[in-house]
Amino acid sequence: MNNQTKILIMVYIALMTVIITVCSWISIPGPVPFTLQTFAVFTALLLLGTRNGLISIVVYLLLGAVGVPVFSGFSGGIGHLLGPTGGYLIGFIVMGFVFGIVRHFIKHPLFSAIVASVLGLAACYAFGTVWFVIVYTRTKSAITFGAALSMCVLPFIIPDAIKMTLAIILSDRVKALVPAIRTHEDRK
Repeated sequence: MNNQTKILIMVYIALMTVIITVCSWISIPGPVPFTLQTFAVFTALLLLGTRNGLISIVVYLLLGAVGVPVFSGFSGGIGHLLGPTGGYLIGFIVMGFVFGIVRHFIKHPLFSAIVASVLGLAACYAFGTVWFVIVYTRTKSAITFGAALSMCVLPFIIPDAIKMTLAIILSDRVKALVPAIRTHEDRK
C-alpha cells in the first residue's frame, strides 16, 4: 500500500467519523434518542470495510468520551458513555466485530452485507439492552429485560431496518461511482 492510498484511507475514516457525528445530531429526543447514527455506522462499515469502519466508530466514541459534543443532543463526555444508553453507543463496536466475522465467512457481497448488518444490529441491541438494564437498575430503579426491550429496542426495529436498507443501497452506489473505495470484503 503506497502513501497516497494510506492518506486516502485516513481521509475516508475521518469523513465517516464526521458523518457519524452529524447523523447523531439529527435526533428525536427520548429515553433512547432516535438518531441517524445507525445509518452512518452501517454506511461506515459497508463503505470502508470492517477494519477501517471500526476505526471511524472508535474515533467517534473517543471524541465523545473526551467531551467533544459528538453524541445526540450535542452532548459528549465519559458520563454519556457510562450512562444507561451508553451501551448502545459502545455496542457499535460489537456491531462492527460481528459485521466483520459474518463478512469473512459469507462470500457473496450483497448477501453478506445484509446478514452482517442484521446480525451486527442484533448484537448492538443485545449489548446495549443488557448495559441499559444493569446501569438503570443501579442508578434509578429495577427494570426488567422485557421492559428495557420495549423501551429501547422495539420502537427502533423498523426505523433501523429502513436505515440499514438505505445504507446498503447507498454504499453500493457510492462504491460503483468511486472504485477506489472498494474494500477487500467486496472483492471476494
